[in-house]
Amino acid sequence: MRDVAVIGIGMNKWGELWPSRIRDLYVEAALLALDDAGVDKIDSMYVGCMSSGLLVGQEHLGALMADYLGQAPVPATRVESACASGGVALRQGFIEVASGMSDVVLVGGVEKMTDIDGGSTTYALATAADQEYEGFHGVTFPGLYAMMARAHMARYGTTREQLAQVAVKNHENGAKNPRAQFPFTTTLEGVMTSTMVADPLRLMDCSPVTDGAAAVVLSTVEMAKKLKRHPLVKITGSGQASASIALHARADLTWLGSTEAAAKTACKMARCTPREADLFEVHDCFTIAEIMVLEALGLVEKGKGGPATAAGLTALGGEFPVNASGGLKAKGHPVGATGVAQIVELAEQLRGDAGARQVKGAKRGLAQNMGGTGASATVHILEVES
Repeated sequence: MRDVAVIGIGMNKWGELWPSRIRDLYVEAALLALDDAGVDKIDSMYVGCMSSGLLVGQEHLGALMADYLGQAPVPATRVESACASGGVALRQGFIEVASGMSDVVLVGGVEKMTDIDGGSTTYALATAADQEYEGFHGVTFPGLYAMMARAHMARYGTTREQLAQVAVKNHENGAKNPRAQFPFTTTLEGVMTSTMVADPLRLMDCSPVTDGAAAVVLSTVEMAKKLKRHPLVKITGSGQASASIALHARADLTWLGSTEAAAKTACKMARCTPREADLFEVHDCFTIAEIMVLEALGLVEKGKGGPATAAGLTALGGEFPVNASGGLKAKGHPVGATGVAQIVELAEQLRGDAGARQVKGAKRGLAQNMGGTGASATVHILEVES
């Protein structure tokens, strides 16, 4: 298996991008990544996207994006795994380069979510839940994560304030990210007095509805060394796992088993532990999700994710910085693009190009992306060559 490098990255500013079509968003990010890599020829491409058919009425994205990017007739494949679509697309690109099937692969993620009303968006996102047992009864993702939060609070004593601290920390980081949808700070009071969505989760506990795209160019380490455009960032570990979609089918509502399994696979490949990473980009679709991910990755013991956050361990200057980008909460969450954007952030950090949110001395980063309430998950580990 060949060593794989991230040779180019690209991402547009996220938000409510009314004038842009889904194809425009993808092509913009892809061109930025290709320019950053210094290449104009690719062997194949992947498009991570969850719900373009429901959100903008457009399927068959692989061929569409290859055409509008001017890359036809290269093989182009759309990848769907709910909110983990981007992470799974990245893994497919990684496998293709590592196997020797292709030398240069473009991996992008995109979602255009604001062209329809809120109820329709909620329905589209809910298709990532179990339709017969959850969707049929009207349960939305805020409701599902609220159940997970209540279970965590009951079992481990996680507090309302600890949930709020996740949002406060991520908005503080997001305020330093020029591409973030909501680059502003907030307070514990601001989070805890925001509109109730699904008890105990309030509006400021929830990631937003977002338009946006992100892209990376993958190639061999050998090619990266020949290009000499950036510090050499390698993908040293890749893991993917799945779990029950429906919450009622899980043995424990407070545990993300797919994240734990994906991390074990990625860390075995990278020959490290999660604790040995210098920074983390994780899937904070709701504040409780970040707390549970910390535990599933083994960064803290079960039930200690809330206290660790409140103690500042996950802050930008903390023991293990989490979501320096602002996370899904502040940066935004165009669901198909999120997993790829995490890799963009890690690559920038490892290159030393993250500006005001730079994690000092970052040499290894870990990205965790998941779909639904954790039914699918990917973990990738990136390292910069000294």
